[in-house]
Amino acid sequence: MRRSKYKEPLYYENLTITSAGAQGKAIAKHEGLVVFITGAVPGDVVDVRVTKKKSNYAEAITTRIVSPSPDRVAAFCKHFGTCGGCKWQDLSYPKQLEYKQQQVIDNLERLGGLELPAVTPIMPSRGLQHYRNKLEYSFCNSRWFTKDEMVEGDAGATSALALDRNALGFHIPMRFDRVLDIGECYLQPAPSDAIRNFFRAHAREHGLSFYDQREHVGFLRTLLIRTTTTGECMVLLSVGHEDVDARERILSELVAKFPQLTSVLWTVNGKKNDTIFDLDIHVFHGRDHIVEELPDGSGGKPLKFRIGPKTFFQTNPEQTIAMYRLTRELAGLTGEENVYDLYCGAGSITLYLAAKAKHVAGVELVPESVADARVNAAFNGITNVSFAAGDMKKVLDPAFVQQHGKPDVVVTDPPRAGMDEPVVRHLLELAPPRIVYVSCNPATQARDLAILNERYMIDFVQPIDMFPHTYHVENVVRLVER
Repeated sequence: MRRSKYKEPLYYENLTITSAGAQGKAIAKHEGLVVFITGAVPGDVVDVRVTKKKSNYAEAITTRIVSPSPDRVAAFCKHFGTCGGCKWQDLSYPKQLEYKQQQVIDNLERLGGLELPAVTPIMPSRGLQHYRNKLEYSFCNSRWFTKDEMVEGDAGATSALALDRNALGFHIPMRFDRVLDIGECYLQPAPSDAIRNFFRAHAREHGLSFYDQREHVGFLRTLLIRTTTTGECMVLLSVGHEDVDARERILSELVAKFPQLTSVLWTVNGKKNDTIFDLDIHVFHGRDHIVEELPDGSGGKPLKFRIGPKTFFQTNPEQTIAMYRLTRELAGLTGEENVYDLYCGAGSITLYLAAKAKHVAGVELVPESVADARVNAAFNGITNVSFAAGDMKKVLDPAFVQQHGKPDVVVTDPPRAGMDEPVVRHLLELAPPRIVYVSCNPATQARDLAILNERYMIDFVQPIDMFPHTYHVENVVRLVER
């Protein structure tokens, strides 16, 4: 007789949340076992249902808040708890900052084994809502229904909302094939919500098919919206297959409803992934880019940045200004330095540094970003910069150093994966007097700094909150030769 794999659910009661852990989960202990809990904040006393149990830890979901933490606050978004995008909305902002600062310290000291100076208090975000300049939404024909909607359905509801299985919004965490339909999002300023809701309403009215994430069929696939502090707005619609009449109709009505749009673009994506970097982008209306303006803080004109649909640009513009100014300050520039800006993207940090440097050489893997960087330099009339595209391990060869001079300062701002170890080793060989390391992932930053530690010491650490209500934290570190 076949044995059933069914196991009775395991519950723990009256757990006191002691701290915040990785990926926004709360931490408690049960009979000496560390438990990582979703749906709780430090200071809560909760009952939980265990979803995974190992010999040295468990994972669980909150089933009841027995006693709320004094740091618990009411979430302002109706999608909180399902969306997964702003996991700390129910934790007071001062406490969010406290745990982010500790995350930086723990990563550098425990993972990196590094000796730190007094860490500067984390830089809070000026905007706590509508601070992002870019959001990407997915169309999906397999909508995720919330508990309230399921109850409504069980009650026999026959509303169009209850019957419609299409969704336009964000993917459910760990479920690539299910999307939560988003009515209102507090991350991006207007007209982001109105644009997204227009596409949903038009699709329903005209019976357009939403993408099937498993079968890879359907017309409407993804929607990208980018905005600037100056009021410009870009919309990129990605479709799964060509349908000229449907595409022309929906984009024409979009422009008629939102005549202020700067750039309306479209692309056909027949691949099995949503990336657009290898796709041809077509202009339907306006320009193929938008322009952001950020004050440079040196008394000159604001810096202008040309942002295309494939351009990487920091998503919190107000914090970006503060972070770039800090980076330039930490570089200690006098106007006589040769600077290398590694992982320079579209040249945003490069241009900030150029105002105070003799020359800045930017290096970036993505050729399209380097093309944007060159355009941005010309756009601003900045001539003391140069850009190279390619694998960092290969570009930083003796010929590059001979051409651009030995660096007095290196600024590096790698992706979340950090720097490749050969690049870190090469920095040890280049031996610039100062290195400023900007990171969006203190864990990989700690790994890289541990290698540099043999020649450099850390003399400044500044955590920065770029993403309120999330567990993500940026960190800027300056290293000087021992």
